[in-house]
Amino acid sequence: MRDKTHIIFDMDGTLIDSSALLANTINYVREKIDLPPLPKETIIRAINDTSHNPAKFFYNAEQFEDIHERYFQEYYLQNHHTQTRLYDGIKPLLEKLASNRSLAIATNAYDVSTKPLIEALGIADYFDHVICGDHVPTPKPHPLMIEKIIDAYKAPRKKFVMIGDGERDIMAAKNAGIDALLVEWGFSEHDNALTDVKQLEEILGVS
Repeated sequence: MRDKTHIIFDMDGTLIDSSALLANTINYVREKIDLPPLPKETIIRAINDTSHNPAKFFYNAEQFEDIHERYFQEYYLQNHHTQTRLYDGIKPLLEKLASNRSLAIATNAYDVSTKPLIEALGIADYFDHVICGDHVPTPKPHPLMIEKIIDAYKAPRKKFVMIGDGERDIMAAKNAGIDALLVEWGFSEHDNALTDVKQLEEILGVS
């Protein structure tokens, strides 16, 4: 992986610990639509579970509706700066990588919440491209988000690697024909995943 010059990061659960924010936001939406709250652990476990329809699981709807998005953004934007943090070692990692690598974000979160969050956490300037779930008709695990980043850089696919904490990230990378690394310091637990940033630094050859 030391020859990878273009690194694509997932955001939630990979760069940013937003578990409290996401759980509280989803429960805020549920309260607004007269559904009881879910335990934080249930919400976080379900976020990366590709086996169910998230709109059905969280809001008892066949697909996300405008009212869900409106209430989600209402709470998220009011609380993103107080209920999130960077994972340990992430900012130094980004600073080192940015000195000689090209960095991008591919997140299923929407633009209206992603941009203020990475700005508030002081990491926005490390990334050349930030592709969000509402920038494409089909987000991860569909490869279109990653394809947009590859097209923007015009570099060979062998130079790219996707780093994420969920099956959607790995599937999107595979579908786009690039390598991927799985981490588990975030929302998920996996076999054969990286468990701390130091391991990631070693694999990427960060000095």
